[in-house]
Amino acid sequence: MLYRSIDSHNQDMGPIYNYRPFVAVYYIVYIIIIAFFMVNIFVGFVIVTFQNEGEQEYKNCDLDKNQRNCIEFALKAKPVRRYIPKNRLQYKVWWLVTSQPFEYVIFALILINTITLAMKYDRQSDDYTLALDYLNMIFTAVFALEFVLKLAAFRFKNYFGDAWNVFDFIIVLGSFIDIVYSEVNSAGHMEGGRKSTERRQNLFSVNFFRLFRVMRLVKLLSRGEGIRTLLWTFIKSFQALPYVALLIVMLFFIYAVIGMQMFGKIALDFDEDSAITANNNFQTFPQAILVLFRSATGESWQEIMMSCTSGNPCENVPTSTEEITTTLSPDGIITEKHCGSDFAYPYFISFYVLCSFLIINLFVAVIMDNFDYLTRDWSILGPHHLDEFIRLWSEYDPDAKGRIKHLDVVTLLRKISPPLGFGKLCPHRVACKRLVSMNMPLNSDGTVMFNATLFAVVRTSLSIKTDGNIDDANAELRTIIKKVWKRTSPKMLDQVVPPPGIEDEVTVGKFYATFLIQDYFRRFRKRKEQLKEQGDKEAHNTVTLQAGLRTLHEAGPELKRTISGNLEEMAQDDPEPMHRRNHSLFGSMWSSMRRRGGPFPGRAQRNISPNENTDTMINSDNQSNHVTPSPTFLNERARRDEEGDEIPMRPLRLPIDTSPTIQGYAERDGYPILNLVSGETNGNL
Repeated sequence: MLYRSIDSHNQDMGPIYNYRPFVAVYYIVYIIIIAFFMVNIFVGFVIVTFQNEGEQEYKNCDLDKNQRNCIEFALKAKPVRRYIPKNRLQYKVWWLVTSQPFEYVIFALILINTITLAMKYDRQSDDYTLALDYLNMIFTAVFALEFVLKLAAFRFKNYFGDAWNVFDFIIVLGSFIDIVYSEVNSAGHMEGGRKSTERRQNLFSVNFFRLFRVMRLVKLLSRGEGIRTLLWTFIKSFQALPYVALLIVMLFFIYAVIGMQMFGKIALDFDEDSAITANNNFQTFPQAILVLFRSATGESWQEIMMSCTSGNPCENVPTSTEEITTTLSPDGIITEKHCGSDFAYPYFISFYVLCSFLIINLFVAVIMDNFDYLTRDWSILGPHHLDEFIRLWSEYDPDAKGRIKHLDVVTLLRKISPPLGFGKLCPHRVACKRLVSMNMPLNSDGTVMFNATLFAVVRTSLSIKTDGNIDDANAELRTIIKKVWKRTSPKMLDQVVPPPGIEDEVTVGKFYATFLIQDYFRRFRKRKEQLKEQGDKEAHNTVTLQAGLRTLHEAGPELKRTISGNLEEMAQDDPEPMHRRNHSLFGSMWSSMRRRGGPFPGRAQRNISPNENTDTMINSDNQSNHVTPSPTFLNERARRDEEGDEIPMRPLRLPIDTSPTIQGYAERDGYPILNLVSGETNGNL
């Protein structure tokens, strides 16, 4: 239609090649808007409506869909039996066939076998064909060896009790039949000639037995955990499809009966362009179903519709009565009739819309409803995680009795990765805290039940009624379970959610709470002992400190000089007037200098700071950055020395945060202290 529209010219004139190419834009925009947007919006609306209608039943329920699915799984799950042989030699074989390396080797062989199946091509050489046959024999022998080892490990009853093992046996058996029949067939072709070979090929086809080689690929479904999860979800989807399938069957039945009544008399192949043929007609019910199925897939349904409209000839069938729209020939045979009806337009259009846009999309809605975990956060527990719990439970309960020791529950849940379990890296103390919150009933023999443990894991992971008083929460949860899952037995209900009012009941939570209290008490006592040891060490450190202070007290005279020297920089920043020191050393030193005829005879003139102690000045011949003493300062010292007056000492200036030890030493030795912040002194000034 697009090409004819592009080639179209004026009315009643022939087409011109690519006369109006811009017309293609109309069709492209129409396809984008209608096929891509409108149809998909309709599909999305159908899926959302289906999901909302499915939730209407639980609109007053406090549990969401994921919580309901997990609780339903926990209530209906059963422990599986795991065969563990007691014979020593048989146990070694069993350990081999159930080990991870053995599974990986078989997995690799299946992949290699798949590659060899794809290496065949047309007109290949005989040597190449022979090599592929030898490879097929090798793979068959390996898979047969796997069958023998597993049969020896599990014995006959336990081996054929597993559906996957039965499937493996069928593949091995079919592969052997394929090899034997191929050898017999090739030998018969060489000896008996062409006629005998054709007779055998009519009975059996070699290609049929070679299908068993391809079926080995299906074994991959039993190997990978992710593949098993997808397969499980696909099977769960089929459980919800019967209602949709019943709706489709009703729709096909109604339309098939109407089609037989309206279009069942149309002649077959009345025109070379007719879509009503011997394989596509409404004359019988099975044929009508096939025509409707073809129309539902969209395969030229409009041509079938046009062939069923009015004006088409009728089928030539004998009749004894004359109908309104028929003309009879003298021999009673219908010659020319006009069958069909314009009812074909609403009939086929309504059927195609219902099937393509509604019914088929309901299938998609059901499957997407079960595959919603693919678009959900994997850290949230879902029903697809719970199969791992059943599989690992069988390691501790191989006889499927439904109970294990409560001490094994910690090990079991640490083997399972989050969000279902605790994980391998979970500390033991944290795992015990989780068990306290799970609080499953504990039997008198120290065991816990399968369904109670699984239900507790689901309840704590999804935080289902875990807040507030535990008895009130249990009562609410019991009410919800009775309302949603009406067929739950009272015994199962009491097992997973104990009724309130039983105060002396022993639970796992009480046991591990006692364990944690004892553990915390031991840790507290140990920490207290450590603190006591640290206190003894601190007392020893106090004695050492006192000895150090005694040494510091003995070194007090030497600290005087150090204190005075360290405070020079602070004194230089203070502009207050200088005070002379009153010390006998200055008088003796000044007298000695006067007798020698100068302050420092025989030395270079040296700068002396006005605030510097002369003791330090005398003992520091190599120091610099001192000012020259003024004549006023020297004359005043000479006058004081002659008259016998003492030179007053300069007060010791200490900051407010000066060490108390230094202040104590200064006060003990008579040094006046001036606080630089408040301006107060200690009275020695």
